[in-house]
Amino acid sequence: MSNTDENLEPASEECPPDKVVFDEERGEFICLETGEVLEHHVVDQGPEWRAFTPEEKERRSRVGGPLTPMVHDKGLATVIDWRDRDASGKKLEPKMRLEVLRWRKWQIRARIQSSVDRNLAQAMNELERIADLLSLPKSAREEAAVIYRKAVEKGLVRGRSIESVVAAAIYAACRILKIPRTLDEVAEYTKAGRKEIARCYRLLLKELGVGVPIADPIDYISKIGSQLGLPGKVMKRAAEILQEAKRKGITAGKDPSGLAAAAIYIAALIEDERRTQKEIAQVAGVTEVTVRNRYKELARELGIALPLQ
Repeated sequence: MSNTDENLEPASEECPPDKVVFDEERGEFICLETGEVLEHHVVDQGPEWRAFTPEEKERRSRVGGPLTPMVHDKGLATVIDWRDRDASGKKLEPKMRLEVLRWRKWQIRARIQSSVDRNLAQAMNELERIADLLSLPKSAREEAAVIYRKAVEKGLVRGRSIESVVAAAIYAACRILKIPRTLDEVAEYTKAGRKEIARCYRLLLKELGVGVPIADPIDYISKIGSQLGLPGKVMKRAAEILQEAKRKGITAGKDPSGLAAAAIYIAALIEDERRTQKEIAQVAGVTEVTVRNRYKELARELGIALPLQ
């Protein structure tokens, strides 16, 4: 861990890793069992100041935010904000405010120069919009941004609408991270049609080699159950039903949303937390016929005796 090899001491074979501690005052790694100094003069890579609260740490820090793929320049460029205040927090005078406005315009123009920058800037805004409407976590947004950047590098966006490729990248990210969002849900918030998004999604899988796991109906249970206001015991029973169905090979080749909806319908009947097929179908984004067919199939194949409806 030191920058020079001469500071390294041969580690004793009797010192297990969990017994080695770091003495910050001396800059030494010490074995608690033998007392042996394994390494000394370790360079402290942290800041020279101390902070005892998150607010104090943020105030004293002299670095910018972390790199993020969700900004077209990955957050490397500085931004002149719109508060019109100086470093001490005082409002700028009208003459200086006009000067700062001119700086801001040129700064925005300087950040976006090439066609790739313009494409990424537009795409990241679109990605943020769709992700907000779908209530996606930051991890999914970053994964979708990385996929879209790879598509731009390979020239897959040329000749296709930015919106459809962004939507396909978001759907792929949701599949990779096992976030229960269907293609229909993604298409609902875009002007591009479902077929166009599906075509772009298949293109991304083929050209980028994106490894997407098979959709698991169990991942949809918590989403459907929470929207229906069902208790945890119902969702647990529905997951057990689907696990048994997977072991028997019943789920292969069937829509995961439909299977999850059917399992929740059966579990709600068993736990006396009844919901109509229409309610469940609307939340799951499938038809009542799908729920009816799937629940009858699951009950028959798994030998589940349903209470009188």
